Amino acid sequence: MKKIGFLSFGHWSPAPGSQTRSARDTLLQSIDLAVAAEELGADGAYFRVHHFARQLASPFPLLAAIGAKTNRIEIGTAVIDMRYENPLYMAEDAGSADLISAGRLQLGISRGSPEQVIDGWRYFGYAPEEGLSDADMARQHTEVFLRVLSGEGFAQPNPRPMFPNPPGLLRLEPHSEGLRERIWWGSASNATAMWAAQQGMNLQSSTLKEDETGEPFHVQQAKQIRRYREAWKEAGHKREPRVSVSRSIFALVDERDRTYFGRGKEGDQIGIIDNMRAIFGRSYAAEPDRLVEELKADEAIAEADTLLLTVPNQLGVAYNAHVIEAILKHVAPAMGWR
Repeated sequence: MKKIGFLSFGHWSPAPGSQTRSARDTLLQSIDLAVAAEELGADGAYFRVHHFARQLASPFPLLAAIGAKTNRIEIGTAVIDMRYENPLYMAEDAGSADLISAGRLQLGISRGSPEQVIDGWRYFGYAPEEGLSDADMARQHTEVFLRVLSGEGFAQPNPRPMFPNPPGLLRLEPHSEGLRERIWWGSASNATAMWAAQQGMNLQSSTLKEDETGEPFHVQQAKQIRRYREAWKEAGHKREPRVSVSRSIFALVDERDRTYFGRGKEGDQIGIIDNMRAIFGRSYAAEPDRLVEELKADEAIAEADTLLLTVPNQLGVAYNAHVIEAILKHVAPAMGWR
């Protein structure tokens, strides 16, 4: 069994053919797609966060709205860039969204990826301490965020408060019990995956990774997952961790699918991102029988307990629901995921 969700970047554009022409379109259609995915039997609705771009940015209003409109599906991010975040205010927002959804939030966070502007986090009022990098700052914000999610009091109460306080130091409110165990770290390297394990976070591994060995993408990603689990065990955590991978997978079951994605086989690609040599995983697009055989050879998908299907959100809710349904109906049973 494997949890299967979708991952949307939430692009919008007035370009010809786009069905998401504004930010409002993207937000409302994201809610509708989450509702449709739940009805189809999918397990998760996840959203990417980018700033200064025509894509989804502030995630918590969207997550809360989806939580109020659905009953079962997991709701998450993949990922929030922690360079931009006030960890205390974020903990309040996350607690609220998690309570609205009755504990279904699965919050993916990370150092983030290259953004649309230079050092965009500076416009949000953040800068690394002297001698530290923006990645260091992201990890510092993360460590504070994880501490306050524990629910332990840390703030000295006012002796003359407006309202009566409970005894002892105060914590942030609203607090959602159990959310701390549903935080994921988006990792592009073996080292950061191991750090995430030490911090007690679940692992999100995307469609790109630092090219550390020159091996195929899925092989390197599978090794990253195994190292993460080894580090988790060494850290002595009591619960079992979760691991997700993201993939672009399209079952070609009608002419629309063949028109959009039947372009032939694509392989891994190498590129430079933030001065890092990165390997980008291939997309999968084939008739269901062939698709199943190709996916069986993907070692990282086999290692993960959760698969996030990246969706082309500008093609509209109905088509993206069709993409998800095709995987659930034609691929998941043959792969033993259902």
